[in-house]
Amino acid sequence: MRKHTIGALALAATAALTFSACSSGSVGNEAGSSDTANTADGGGKTIRIGIKYDQPGLGFQDGANFTGFDVDVARYVAGKLGYTEDQIQFVESPSAQRESMLQTGQVDMIFATYSITDARKEVVDFAGPYFVAGQDLLVSADNTDITGPESLEGKNLCSVTGSTSAQKIKDQYPGVNLLERPGYAECATALAAGQVDAVTTDDIILAGLAATDANKGKLKVVGAPFSTERYGVGIPQGSDQCEAINTAIGEMIEDGTWEQLIEKNTEGTGYTPNDAENPPAQDACS
Repeated sequence: MRKHTIGALALAATAALTFSACSSGSVGNEAGSSDTANTADGGGKTIRIGIKYDQPGLGFQDGANFTGFDVDVARYVAGKLGYTEDQIQFVESPSAQRESMLQTGQVDMIFATYSITDARKEVVDFAGPYFVAGQDLLVSADNTDITGPESLEGKNLCSVTGSTSAQKIKDQYPGVNLLERPGYAECATALAAGQVDAVTTDDIILAGLAATDANKGKLKVVGAPFSTERYGVGIPQGSDQCEAINTAIGEMIEDGTWEQLIEKNTEGTGYTPNDAENPPAQDACS
């Protein structure tokens, strides 16, 4: 991973303090009657940001607090767009509902391990990417049989409805018995209970699940990624925010904050990002 100068790290620390100064407990959970801005300018209005609530280290709700890399990146970008912490309203965005939430105006943008795909770009726009992950497998700590997707034939595998991970299994590994659940926490619970043989999604998500107190020492990531997942910021089609978001992501990478946030949110998981892909360059806005 790219190393930064002392000056850049100082800037990163300053940025981190700026965006963590207010408790996320003041942020609302639901889309509602708040006056929401449609341009890249806070203007005293609220911005509704879709995140995951069940992905430790990425997007996780703990009472009134929201934590994780996606959440921290969302706060950074929102700050660059002119919003203060108390103007951000986080909204749960399940995988299967992300496109419809953007299309119906329930959220203004989504930071929720949202892989950029051609199919999704037909109905929503993306800024970014801001991170590149890879699909992998989560298994019991003592499992030696499952070493990659090719060893899943006839086995029970859990993934989440509406995810690129589930779709890849359907398209490329039809001999797998795929069980779909609304969230990855349910899949991890099913694995720990012996109801499925493995869970599949992106490696950084699996690392966070394996490192929780409930799963530590019981589950492990296989460590053989078999896809490239480019996490983008989902925005409504025709939005004028893409360029401003890309600029903010670029500044986050250049000032050292990106690296700091990765280290903060993966500490203790054993996860290391793919240096060949990260940090990523942002796609041109269409």
